[in-house]
Amino acid sequence: MKIRQALEQINLRVMDFDRTVLVTGGSGFIGSHLVCALVERHPDWRIINFDILDYCCSPRSLESIENRANYTFIKGDLCNAQQMKHIFNTENIDVVFHLAAQTHVDTSFQCPSSFHRVNIVGTRVLLAAAHAARHTLQRFIHASTDEVYGSSQNEVFDESSPMSPSNPYSASKAAADYLVRSYWDKYKFPVIITRSNNIYGPRQYFEKVIPRFVTLLVNDKKCTIAGTVPKSRHFMYVDDVVNAFLLLMEKGVKGEVYNVGGSSEIGILQLAKELIRMVRNVPDVEVNDWFEYVPDRPSVDIRYPISCEKLQRLGWRENVPWSDGIRKTVKWYQDNQDFWSDAAEDKAYK
Repeated sequence: MKIRQALEQINLRVMDFDRTVLVTGGSGFIGSHLVCALVERHPDWRIINFDILDYCCSPRSLESIENRANYTFIKGDLCNAQQMKHIFNTENIDVVFHLAAQTHVDTSFQCPSSFHRVNIVGTRVLLAAAHAARHTLQRFIHASTDEVYGSSQNEVFDESSPMSPSNPYSASKAAADYLVRSYWDKYKFPVIITRSNNIYGPRQYFEKVIPRFVTLLVNDKKCTIAGTVPKSRHFMYVDDVVNAFLLLMEKGVKGEVYNVGGSSEIGILQLAKELIRMVRNVPDVEVNDWFEYVPDRPSVDIRYPISCEKLQRLGWRENVPWSDGIRKTVKWYQDNQDFWSDAAEDKAYK
């Protein structure tokens, strides 16, 4: 039996795969959903998850696929040029999904240098390693954000709209976008840039607004509303974003930018009230007792409306309505209260 098992392991290591896909940040919220989808849908592809396992990652996010023959995890630092060069020179990577990033806006005001290092320097190191690799890359898909366009009252941003970032996070992502674009302009390197609205769903770390509100409410705490200026966001369920990535891998035009936009625009105060009703099950007259106002961040963007007609022309559609997605998400947090137990002292939880 032991000999047979050993032979099976050897066979797995030398197995020929039709395609090798590298996902940076594959243990994070969006990355873990993308990695799981790739592993499940393409058993004949090798999926490599490269992640530093920062505070907002949990190994539990990938439990369902961690023993699959076509899944490989590599722990490392995106800014380590030698490690990135080694990976690209030994793994014959066909497709890169670059999702690794520092993303929390509030934290970017407190420690902008870490956002500069990961989002700009890390992207530069990754691009250089991928471009210099002996194996020809088919696609380099860089995940950016709608925040690079800046705030809007009435204008709907399309892919030709100028970038006007207003905080250290969005500025670092805009700089990364320019770096990625430069590799297309100079080398015709096969890059594609995506800019997405707010993404939500199970396993998202609770510094983001939906899991933060739900986690607070589940633990008998009030939702904290930052500032009194009305703000709204467009929300998309994570499965729809994963489908957009997979579509762009096959049909996206090299050198292009694609907005990935959600149809559900919701005010942050309205969002809090909806979640209070869902989680606490209180009558309307008591809803206001479950939120409180706290100081706002230094720079506030009101809303980020984007057009995704360009992506829709490739065949993408938003399939998960807000009512279904938010119910699934709330239920997951209610059923998995110990998922982030190792981070229970985080400031977003208090």
